[in-house]
Amino acid sequence: MNFDIPQKLQDYLVTLDAFIEAEIKPLEQENDNIRFFDHRREDARTDWDRGGLPSEEWEALLTEAKRRADAAGHYRYPLGKEYGGQEGTNYDMAIIREHFAAKGLGLHNDLQNEHSIVGNSVGLLLMIAYGTDEQKEEWIPLMLEGKRGFAFGITEPDHGSDATHMETTAVKDGDGWRINGEKTWNTGIHKAPYDMILARTDGKAGDGHGITAFLVPTNADGFTVGEMLWTFNMPTDHGHVALDDVFVSNAAVFGGEGRGLHVVQHFFNENRIRQAASSLGAAQFCIDESVAYAQIRKPFGKPLSTNQGIQFPLVELQTQCEMLRALIHKTAWQMDTYGNFKVSDKVSMCNYFANRLCCEAADRAMQVHGGLGYSRHKPFEHIYRHHRRYRITEGAEEIQMRRIAGYMFGYMKQTAPKGVREG
Repeated sequence: MNFDIPQKLQDYLVTLDAFIEAEIKPLEQENDNIRFFDHRREDARTDWDRGGLPSEEWEALLTEAKRRADAAGHYRYPLGKEYGGQEGTNYDMAIIREHFAAKGLGLHNDLQNEHSIVGNSVGLLLMIAYGTDEQKEEWIPLMLEGKRGFAFGITEPDHGSDATHMETTAVKDGDGWRINGEKTWNTGIHKAPYDMILARTDGKAGDGHGITAFLVPTNADGFTVGEMLWTFNMPTDHGHVALDDVFVSNAAVFGGEGRGLHVVQHFFNENRIRQAASSLGAAQFCIDESVAYAQIRKPFGKPLSTNQGIQFPLVELQTQCEMLRALIHKTAWQMDTYGNFKVSDKVSMCNYFANRLCCEAADRAMQVHGGLGYSRHKPFEHIYRHHRRYRITEGAEEIQMRRIAGYMFGYMKQTAPKGVREG
């Protein structure tokens, strides 16, 4: 078995690095844009006068970086060739995401808001896979141009990870539906023209079926965005949404009546393996920076690197990185070979362990760097604060472990839910 990264992918990483140096790094330095990445990053990114929303300058910079990446043929990499992509696989994306994150903070790849010059494009992939012919015709061209998208209205205030007990309901009304309920942690809702609202249309609380996804215009009567929830890592684009008798036509149903929760599950595994790879890359960055600093910092007349108290914790972290890297590569390859749902247990293993490992590596980097590591003049506090989020938002690690246990003890099967396509 050959564990080397295929030469074609190695060559593409070189191409991406050259593009970053030629196009993205200069943009990062223009007009003091570096303020979004140095010690001023949190303040520069946050519009404190608008309730903590992302600043317009920050989001405009991200848009320009994506525009340049798209013009160079990189942004659509995981999409099919008919959409201007290169048909990048889960394995390819895992390698690229780790590679980017291992470079540290930068405009090429900012994990705080899923920005990357190689796009993840979860919403677009969902539309391609599950949109009706009419929806695809209307939506896909606009989504490819970055002119349309949707937030995800899944989580509810009183239920969190338990999406099967959602209280939001949709009832048929003539040629459409009336939706009532609340959603929280709607990421990107501050600008999204639509929100993908999951609502119960049939069955009882706890049923996985009977939940339907609706593409709801955010300017619809009765749709209100209330509090933007402040977080450990600012700015915030996470809104609390209320739906009061919101009417949508039948054309708003996305993925088929009663299949909303199942459809969303399709891309959970793809997103989670890529996110795990990003956490691995960020962890590797923290370790590499700590090793380099320990060799030049000389308290009491000798390098920190000569102390076993410095060496051994970093050795343990590096060993964990190597083991996790092998599991991520294997899992991503198996997803491409056998289907997304044939290795769901391994995806969960990769995800929860990578997120925890990243937090531990960032914490150790702070310790090795001392007071400087605790300051915002180093990126470790930012990495810790951001990746601490993923131990909850990508499916809490307890939920991931419960999922693994379900497969181990025979309570769950490694097959796609009914109505969800493999691949």
